[in-house]
Amino acid sequence: MSRQSKNIPEGAELSADDIMRQYDRESATRIWEGTPARVIHYVMSVFSVYCIYTTLFSTADLPVRLSTFLALILIMGYLTYPAAKHHVRPNFIPWYDILIMALGAFSFLYFRFNYGTFAMTVTSASKMTPFYIVMGIVGILALAELCRRCVGIPILCVAGALLIYTFCSLLSSPDASFSRVLARVIHTLFYGTSGVMATPVQVCLKFIAVFIIFGAFLERTGISAFFIDLANCAAGASSGGPAKVAVISSALCGMVSGSSVGNTVTTGSVTIPMMKKTGYKPEFAAAVEAAASTGGQIMPPIMGAAAFLMAEYMNERYGQVALWAILPAVLYFAGIFMSVHLEARKLGLEGVPRSELPVFRLLIRRIYLLLPLVLLIWLVAGNIRSLQWSASIAILVSILVSLPGLFIEGRADAASSGKKPGLCIGKRVWDLLFNSLEAGGRSCITVAVACSIAGIIAGCITVTGLASNLINGVIAVSSRISSPFLATLIALFLTMLCCIVLGMGVPTTANYCIMASTCAPILITLGIPRVAAHFFVFYFGIVADITPPVALAAYAGSAIAKSNPMKTGVNATKLAIAAFIVPYIFALEPSLLLMDQGFATAALGIVTALVGMFGMAMGLEGFLRGHILWPLRLLCLAGGLLLIYPGLLTDLIGFVAVGITAAVQLLKGRPGAAKA
Repeated sequence: MSRQSKNIPEGAELSADDIMRQYDRESATRIWEGTPARVIHYVMSVFSVYCIYTTLFSTADLPVRLSTFLALILIMGYLTYPAAKHHVRPNFIPWYDILIMALGAFSFLYFRFNYGTFAMTVTSASKMTPFYIVMGIVGILALAELCRRCVGIPILCVAGALLIYTFCSLLSSPDASFSRVLARVIHTLFYGTSGVMATPVQVCLKFIAVFIIFGAFLERTGISAFFIDLANCAAGASSGGPAKVAVISSALCGMVSGSSVGNTVTTGSVTIPMMKKTGYKPEFAAAVEAAASTGGQIMPPIMGAAAFLMAEYMNERYGQVALWAILPAVLYFAGIFMSVHLEARKLGLEGVPRSELPVFRLLIRRIYLLLPLVLLIWLVAGNIRSLQWSASIAILVSILVSLPGLFIEGRADAASSGKKPGLCIGKRVWDLLFNSLEAGGRSCITVAVACSIAGIIAGCITVTGLASNLINGVIAVSSRISSPFLATLIALFLTMLCCIVLGMGVPTTANYCIMASTCAPILITLGIPRVAAHFFVFYFGIVADITPPVALAAYAGSAIAKSNPMKTGVNATKLAIAAFIVPYIFALEPSLLLMDQGFATAALGIVTALVGMFGMAMGLEGFLRGHILWPLRLLCLAGGLLLIYPGLLTDLIGFVAVGITAAVQLLKGRPGAAKA
């Protein structure tokens, strides 16, 4: 892949920041120095405090809170993201950015301070004045431009196409006029709660923002480094250890970061060089990291913050949603782990010498870093506190668990500088608070903007009834098939393609909002259970990050590994095969989500599914104590699929198929490691 940044010369080494700027729009930010930097950082920090306060204590009307929230997002967004990467200069913001920022923020703030009057006088679209229409257009355009800068073009293409469809659909009515249609669209999308202030932004303000801030605090406790060290202790010394470390650490770090690209760069900068040094090919090393990091989006309890949206859309408890997500996530990572192990055995790769690995008895001393995460899960899963209060309490605990490290660092600063220890420790604590709040506020920008545009998409679908048309279209195609089972498979396949296309380059939260609005109703109408339908569309929206041609996580990994991006994407897709198979299984048989089952049934389902994933890994890798012949590989793949699909008969047939393959390979003895 050619370099996308003109500021990075060909052949130069790419740092983690360079890679993030190339493949993650959230990292392509303005450069502020000196006093302007301090002012903007304080603004971000105050915004985080405002989000926590609003979430916990505000009793203002919902439109008032949402319009204030989006006005602040616009201000911070334009102060953070330039119009283009090559326009960045220190302490510089062009006049047109200031103008767009001011007009966009003013449109939301005007609505916020005049909401009472608006609610009493503008009771319908027919009473919209030209001034209100212009204000709505300005606000929507300002959000769209900010979305282009920090999220990307794909989601805007979807929103733009739906807006055109909405106007064409409404104008086709006999008594419609452009002015009436425009007033109705702006009334719905800007001033109502079915557009930019729809469910996605509501959930962002109520739940996601405070959890993003919690994640910022948690990362600064050093938990990511702890997870990587823990993974090294667990698997670093085994065959192909660094790749297994990448799988484990990415799964754990994904619970915190929730960003496939960010997770790939963060853990990949450590694990990918280790994998290459061990002997893995660059394409495989990058693919392992990209596939595992993308799995962080489906890993409970956070699931890239989409778990809270899923709970809201499905009207279920958050703890229940996280519980349903456990087995699919386990199967996903188990499949990657098994493939990595078999690849290592096939290449005859060794692990990292134990002398180079962290000492477990020293590592266990940092186990207290898990306390905020454990406490959060306990409070939420036990329904002891609300989501907002649970995250707020977890933030306070994150600060407390950081104090021992800050105390040591402060004493070291005092010894080296000659200052009083108390002052140095106090500065460390202040930096933790300030930097975490600032990072949390900055991270909220992209999520809030993506959610607002996703709200526009949902609003267009609601106004036009497009969801019904899509449903009727899929039903019309599948109804031509005589077999109900085959018709359902075709409908699932068409929905999968739609999800992958719509999910390309879209952040996790907005991704799910789009899928829940457009694709989930199709499956529900076809008879797929509601929970299974939402998980199905969520999974296939997420795998767009590793599915060529827009596989951003795979491309970020390839930049670190210096590998071919397209081959990396193909390898990542193969490794993440569970994400392409498991959704079909639980759509056809929802018991895979551990719904309404006893302990014994659930345990049997987990065991058979894991054996099935091992069979899939054997078939795809073509190795178990030697190369597997193609007939046996196909038999093993079929057996693995049958074992994953719940049912006594399918389990028995699957065990026989996988068992025959394994027995044939084991009877061959132990040949030398195959040549790469």
